[in-house]
Amino acid sequence: MSTARTALETEEHQALRAAVAALGKRYGRDYMTTVIREGKHTDELWAEAAKLGYLGVNLPEEYGGGGGGMAELSIVLEELGAAGSPLLMMIVSPAICGTVIARFGKEEQKRTWLPGLADGSLTMAFGITEPDAGSNSHRITTTARRDGDDWVLTGRKVFVSGVDIADATLIVGRTEDARSGKLKPCLFIVPREAPGFGRNQIDMELHAPEKQFELVLDDVRLPADALVGDEDAGLLQLFAGLNPERIMTAAFGIGMGRFALSRAVEYARTRQVWKDPIGAHQAIAHPLATAHIDLELSRLMMQKAARLYDEGDDIGAGEAANMAKYAAGEACVKAVDQAVHTLGGNGLTREYGLASLITASRVARIAPVSREMILNYVSHQSLGLPKSY
Repeated sequence: MSTARTALETEEHQALRAAVAALGKRYGRDYMTTVIREGKHTDELWAEAAKLGYLGVNLPEEYGGGGGGMAELSIVLEELGAAGSPLLMMIVSPAICGTVIARFGKEEQKRTWLPGLADGSLTMAFGITEPDAGSNSHRITTTARRDGDDWVLTGRKVFVSGVDIADATLIVGRTEDARSGKLKPCLFIVPREAPGFGRNQIDMELHAPEKQFELVLDDVRLPADALVGDEDAGLLQLFAGLNPERIMTAAFGIGMGRFALSRAVEYARTRQVWKDPIGAHQAIAHPLATAHIDLELSRLMMQKAARLYDEGDDIGAGEAANMAKYAAGEACVKAVDQAVHTLGGNGLTREYGLASLITASRVARIAPVSREMILNYVSHQSLGLPKSY
């Protein structure tokens, strides 16, 4: 399938894209479906991607990373997804947690975590969503109080990916501002085996190697150095992680959409019912062409968001990252739906690997923030319209 993306990318980015695509092709959708069916994790692909330097491509070189940014990391996830084997924990471990620690962590935290996050030997989950807060992060009730030199965390989190395989979870809690008395967000590294840190797996219809968990923090006692960065810079640090999360979710959706579209195009090119292949009929060809256009447009916005973020423009990156996530989520769902429809009954078989994507494609619409909340963001921040809440 021809693409116009290379003209906008450096030779280094093109080489990275080609190399990751080759890795993804060696694993592919069959690998992913086997891992899911057997209840395993993507350990082999994760280890090889790490060994080749792809997992830590965005992290600082002095801590074992590749010295790149979100532009490079998003290429890795997109190409693995386009091969049918995306690594969801890339969104969480190197993109969110690695970025936050690299930008705001104390030197000891950087030395402790970044080399392992870069080489794949350590992983970190991210807990922000709560059962009663949903998309309203101002309603987060997980609180952290000081007790001598320690912090004590109490609260609940939900829909936290990969806690069972993560060495620690970066938890968004709230501390009381001594001056105003108001609660403000702060980030804490909570080791997996910390006393009082409980987890329950959520029974999901979504079939993926990465499981979802509800977390209970029952007076989890942490040392002072579990706090990431400055206690007074909570929102800045939080959004330093959320913008990469949106960029990477866009990459996840674009990769999945490309995989589905490539399966549909191959089928439409070869499937012959009447005189010509079905792809010769405009009723089949035009929707696939539209899906391709939408995916390409989504990538452009993702590339803009990644560049702005890597250049340090957090405000500009916030707008672009939200738009990219919205566009990619919509493009992914439409590409998957059209691919399944193109294959007809075959689109629902295990052989072609598309039916499971009907559910999986909704992830980019729903997480980490719903499309409706992104529309709220654009309405308020970009257009200056009044808030309804």
